[in-house]
Amino acid sequence: MGEIRVKVLLTNAMDAALHRQKKLAKKKIRTYLADALVDTGAVLSVIPPHVQAILGVGIRGTRVAEYADGRKEEVGITEAIEFDVMGRNTLEGALVIGDEVLIGQTVLQTTDLLADCRNRCLIPNPAHPDQPVLKVK
Repeated sequence: MGEIRVKVLLTNAMDAALHRQKKLAKKKIRTYLADALVDTGAVLSVIPPHVQAILGVGIRGTRVAEYADGRKEEVGITEAIEFDVMGRNTLEGALVIGDEVLIGQTVLQTTDLLADCRNRCLIPNPAHPDQPVLKVK
């Protein structure tokens, strides 16, 4: 199976909220466009430290990250970041580690995007092609 990469626009959610309240100019909203790796084995998404600095998002706590080789490490988790993937967006914190942006399961679930491994791309859920639909059972 090959890797899936997708463009994702990351936005400092606090900056976006201040802009909506007319307290921050649009050009001051901190963003970062990444060529992200889709990692269906990761629950949370990941951003490297340099992206955290560009976005200016703080660390709100820590989480234990478990690597594929079984190692565990306590890492920072950010304040809210807006993830915009294929025109669908969601807010969540990201683990700060590594050297590239990884898109995890929670972003995929809340944007209702599926990994098409055969074609190495993301696709909208065929049951909801026009917009994300979230289950609330």
